[in-house]
Amino acid sequence: MKALVWNAAEQMDWEDREFPVPLAGEVLVRIEAVGICGSEIEGYLGHNSLRKPPLIMGHEFCGIVESAGCSDNNALIGKKVVVNPLLFCGQCDRCRKGLTQLCEIRQIIGIHRPGAFAEYAVVPASAVIEVPESISAFRAALAEPLACSLRATRRAMERHPFASVAVFGAGGIGLLCAKVAALLGASKIMIIDTNEERLNMCRSVGIDETANARENNLADRAKQAFGSKGIDVVIDAAGFQPTREMAVKLLNPGGTFMNIGLGIDDTTLPINYAIRNEIEILGSFCYTRQDFQDAVELLTAGKVTESGWTEVRPLTEGFQAFKQLAAGKVTSGKIMLKP
Repeated sequence: MKALVWNAAEQMDWEDREFPVPLAGEVLVRIEAVGICGSEIEGYLGHNSLRKPPLIMGHEFCGIVESAGCSDNNALIGKKVVVNPLLFCGQCDRCRKGLTQLCEIRQIIGIHRPGAFAEYAVVPASAVIEVPESISAFRAALAEPLACSLRATRRAMERHPFASVAVFGAGGIGLLCAKVAALLGASKIMIIDTNEERLNMCRSVGIDETANARENNLADRAKQAFGSKGIDVVIDAAGFQPTREMAVKLLNPGGTFMNIGLGIDDTTLPINYAIRNEIEILGSFCYTRQDFQDAVELLTAGKVTESGWTEVRPLTEGFQAFKQLAAGKVTSGKIMLKP
């Protein structure tokens, strides 16, 4: 089969790979759509220690089950499915507490085993979730990033009914967080980015309030947008020194700062300011199985769609897509690849 293989920092190649064969408990999925995740850009650049070349990345995907490694899973053959790429042991202390997303030996398809930037992928049968034939494969492939965004936003807004919400980052995760915040009853939402074309895209899909961090004074822009209500929740889907520092300063006393962006590791924060204002600082990584199931149901019901903010390119052009994403030359919220 053909696959897009990450072989070194900033180097991906279109290669012939051995056709994968499912073992007992596994199924073979023919890939119909796969999204590019922001974390994969960091991997492509060589900044992510989890990903080791050579590697077939790709963990946001939808496809058709072609075969099963044992007869127990034959009922899945021919079904349209999405794949939950987060694999956990179910036995460690964290799993027993229900924190399966923090499993001590968790593995992620596309990081610890070959992913979906290929014509086919082998995955555990337990990881697949059937979706209706009527749903677009490109919409279904949003299940994984939507599950991430759903968990982060739900936790961030838990203490703040009808919250006013600011989101840093107009990429896929940031935009999905904004969409979830609207579904959860946010009174007003603003997205902050440095790419004016992406901000235009956000406005075109219903996010009325935007701010350009390069051109606007964010404190003044927030006051203009939110008035005396201020900002109850900031979700940082970028994860850099300026976004994290500004997030704390923009919040109302008693507000919640949710970190989901993994841009950099070491960050200096105004902690005394956060203490004196009782600002809650949270982090969110991945999702539970329930979060993933909820995401699938939102997509199936059409509560979240791919329209207006995603674009589709051939998988054969994946290397060029990665180069453009890394250079900040993509104006859509997400690139979806089609084998």
